[in-house]
Amino acid sequence: MPSVISTDVLIVGAGVAGLWLNARLRRQGFSTVLVESASLGGGQSMKSQGIIHGGAKYALHGALTGASEAIADMPRRWREALAGDGELDLSGVRLLSEAHYLWSPGTIAGNLTSFFASKAVRGRVDQVKGDQLPPALQDKRFKGKVYRLAELVIDVPSLVQRLADLAGDGLLAGQKIEPLLEGGVLVGLKVDEREIRAQRIVLSAGAGTAALLQALGLSQPAMQRRPLHMIIAKGPSLKPLYAHCLGGGTKPRITVTTHPAADGQWVWYLGGDIAETDGVAREPAEQIATAQKELGQLLPWIDLSTVQWATLRVDRAEPLQTGLTRPDNAFLAEEGRLLVGWPTKLALAPDFADRVIASLEHDGIRPGPTSELPPLPKPPMGVPAWEQLLP
Repeated sequence: MPSVISTDVLIVGAGVAGLWLNARLRRQGFSTVLVESASLGGGQSMKSQGIIHGGAKYALHGALTGASEAIADMPRRWREALAGDGELDLSGVRLLSEAHYLWSPGTIAGNLTSFFASKAVRGRVDQVKGDQLPPALQDKRFKGKVYRLAELVIDVPSLVQRLADLAGDGLLAGQKIEPLLEGGVLVGLKVDEREIRAQRIVLSAGAGTAALLQALGLSQPAMQRRPLHMIIAKGPSLKPLYAHCLGGGTKPRITVTTHPAADGQWVWYLGGDIAETDGVAREPAEQIATAQKELGQLLPWIDLSTVQWATLRVDRAEPLQTGLTRPDNAFLAEEGRLLVGWPTKLALAPDFADRVIASLEHDGIRPGPTSELPPLPKPPMGVPAWEQLLP
C-alpha cells in the first residue's frame, strides 16, 4: 500500500501554469506535489505558439482594452526570469525570438495609422525595414510594413523541461484521482490509491479540470472550450518568421511562429483568424488548402512545393464567459481548500501563480514542517505536435 503523503499544496495539472506555480511555491518554502495524468506540458502548453503577449494584438482598433492592460507587464516578467534574475530562474530556456512582429500587407497599411499613434501601443512598437525585417520577409517583392513588438517567443519544450527540473522530487504520474474526505470535508486527494493530504489543492489541468470537478461532485466554476484548427508546415524553404499578419478586422489574419524540428528543419505553426471560427469548421485538407492559398498570396517568393502539411485541433480551456468571449486575465475560484483556475493564456502563467499565492496569504497558509517525499513515479515529457504529426 503506498504511503500517505502530507504536503502544503497539491497541484493537479502539469502544464506551464501548474509547473510555474509549483516552482514559485517551492521557492517560497512550501512543500508541493504536482500530479499529471498524461505528459508534462502535453496539453495546451505544447500546442501553444510560445508568444509572450504584451497586449498589442488586443488593441488593434487603437483602444486600450482590459486584455491589453492586464497582460502588458508579462513580457518584462518573463524576460527577467529568462535572464535568471526574475521570480524564477529560467536561464537556459531557449528564446526563439527576441521580438514578435506586426506585419501589414501593403493594401491595408493606411488603416493602421491611428493604431500606431494610439496610447495603447506607444512605446511598445517600432517600425523595421531592410535587414531588420524577419528573414522570411527580406525579399524585394515584399511591399508591406512591419512593426517590432516588445514581446518575445519562447521554445515551450525547453521551458517545460526547465520548470520540471525546478519541481525536484515533487512530480507524480497519476491516473485515477479521487477526493479524500474527512467528515465530509475535502482534505486531499487519492491518486492511484495513494493518499495525499494538503493544506490547499489547486486544479490547473486545463481542459481536464471539468472532469476533475465532476469527480469531486462540483459543477462550478464552469468551463468553456474555444476551439482552434491550427496548421503545421515543415520544409527546407521556410525561414524564421514570428509575426501577426494583419487583416482588416480586430484579429490577426494569420499568426506565424517558427519552431525547430528534431531533424533541423524549421516548422511554421499557423494560427490567428485562419484557425478560428471558419477554420474550425473546415476539414483538414480544406484547412491546408486555405493556408497554402493565404501564404501564396502573402509570401509568393517562398517555395511551398516541398513543404509537408498537417493540422492540429486545439481546445482552449477557460472559465465560462458570456458569449464564449476570451477572458482578459488568469482566473481563480476558491471553495474551502480547493482552488480552481485557468491561466487562459501561456503568457499569463505568472498572473495565475500570483492569484494562488495571494489566496494562500489571505488565508494565512504558511509552509508547514517538511518531510522527505518517497520515490514517486514521474510523468514523461510532452512532445511538440509537429514531432508527432510530421516525419
